[in-house]
Parts: sequence; structure tokens; C-alpha cells
Amino acid sequence: MTWKPAAAFGRLRQRARLLADIRDFFACRGVLEVETPYLSMAGATDPAIQSLSVPLGGGRRWLHSSPEFPMKRLLAAGSGDIYQIARVFRGEEAGRHHNPEFTLLEWYRVGLDHHALMAEVEALIRQVAGDRLAADVQVLTYREAMLRHAGVDPFQVSEMELSRRARSLGLDVQGSLDRDGWLDLLMSTVVCQAFPADTLTLIHDYPASQAALARVRPGEPPLAERFEVYWGPMELANGFHELGDAAEQRRRFEADQDRRARQGLLPIPLDERLLKALEAGLPGCAGVALGVDRLLMCLGGVDDIREVLAFDWERA
Repeated sequence: MTWKPAAAFGRLRQRARLLADIRDFFACRGVLEVETPYLSMAGATDPAIQSLSVPLGGGRRWLHSSPEFPMKRLLAAGSGDIYQIARVFRGEEAGRHHNPEFTLLEWYRVGLDHHALMAEVEALIRQVAGDRLAADVQVLTYREAMLRHAGVDPFQVSEMELSRRARSLGLDVQGSLDRDGWLDLLMSTVVCQAFPADTLTLIHDYPASQAALARVRPGEPPLAERFEVYWGPMELANGFHELGDAAEQRRRFEADQDRRARQGLLPIPLDERLLKALEAGLPGCAGVALGVDRLLMCLGGVDDIREVLAFDWERA
């Protein structure tokens, strides 16, 4: 057992500079910094996110996995453009690229769609990265990325063909996966691993089944107005042209609960206050969550999140 910090003091000074640079970036654009509760009566229903909870005298409270829901309530109440730098909690196993407690930068821009916000995410990263990044940015649709690097059309291929393709690429899969599970596996282990190391890659227009909290654009196929940002193979950010339809949001929450039940997971209370806020009217906006610890890893050229944390999960 050691009492000493994991990160060197030089890395902690770099973290302090990064946080100051982020606040300067938003101050120059007139975006308001806000703080919202870390503990809530509702949690994230997405079965892919393992929410943590705390038993208290007045009932169980959930540690937020993102500040998204209360920030949308602020937007519906008329806050205008807002951002937050928050510690968030997800119970996934600790490893090289994940600590169960980590720092998230989340921001919302009223009147922007996902393409305009993608450009602002690139501007922020370039401002803090200086000359560490190549001048060009790679922008691909989800379909283009999957065709180019995994050799499959995600909107045409069957679940069986995805299984065969993954195994032909050497992926050893235990248990069964559904269609989105196979697509996620190919994206995380094959496609993003092929992205150039010193280049930002922006992926947009996801399958509607992976919309999460994004709008779905009608068409054939319908497309989720969602994007992700990668520095080399490292996923940094996940953003949406935000869904403002309360009825559709409730339907997705309830579909999450059904999937949780099929997977043997306990139900999580829906955020009824968020749904009320959506009924009152969320202004048209785009939002994004960016992992600050991972950005710091890229800026410092390190491949282990413990090197950028004062006290990682094992030392906390």
C-alpha cells in the first residue's frame, strides 16, 4: 500500500493549466459555467452505463454518470449557453483508459446542430493542443468509417455476417452480442484503432438504434444526429443534436428499462424532472461530453490514465 500520488507534480500542473485554458475558451465565447448536483433521485437508465448509488436516510441517491439531465433542465429554464467541469462516476472496471471516478467537460450551445458543435470541439482541442496535432482533421460518416476499416456496411449487414466478420478479424468473443453489440465491438477494437495517431477524427451520423439522447433524422436509413471525436484511436467526446421530444425521451427510457430487465439488471428511477423540463420546451441545441483525463493523456503522450490522476481508484 502506498500513500503517495500516482501522477507526477508536473502532470498535475499540466492539469491545472488545461482547466484554466478550458475556462478561458468558454469565457471568450460568453458561455456560462454552472454546477449541478452530483447526487440525484434518478439515474442513467442506459444498460451500458453502470450507475453507482448511495443509501441515505431519505432514500437512495444516484451519483451522476454525467451532468446532462440537470443541465438540460437549466436550458429549458432559459439559461442559454452553459458548460460544466464535473467529477462523474461510472462503475466500469478500472483500467488503462478508465477510472470509475473521472472528470468530464460537458457543454451545450443553443441554436447549434451537431455539425456546428463538432467544429467547436475541434477548435477547443486545437487551442489546448498547440502543435501536437496534424493540421488536417478527418471527418467521416459512421458508414464510411465502418466500410473503410472493418469492411462492412453497418446499415446493410446482418447480425450473423457481423459475427463472422468480427471473428475473421481475429476477435475472440465470449457469450452472445446483439447487432449494436457487434457494431460497437468493431468500432472500438478495429475501426478506431486504424485512425492516424496525431490526427483528430470526427465520426457522425450513427445508426438510429444508437441514438441515445440524440435526434433521429428521417430517411432511408434514418440517422442519429450524433458524433464522436477521437485523437488517434482514443475516444475523447460524444455529442448530440439534442432530442427535445418528451414522449420520445420517455419511450427510450422505458426501452432501456426493458433491456435492463432482459440482462438481469435492476431498474433505475426515471428522471421525471427532466421529462417535465422537456415538456416545457428544450430550446434547439447541441451538447457534448468530453473526457478531460483522456485529453490530458493525449496532451502528455501517456497511455495510462493513472499517470494523470493525483489518486487513482486503487489509491483513493
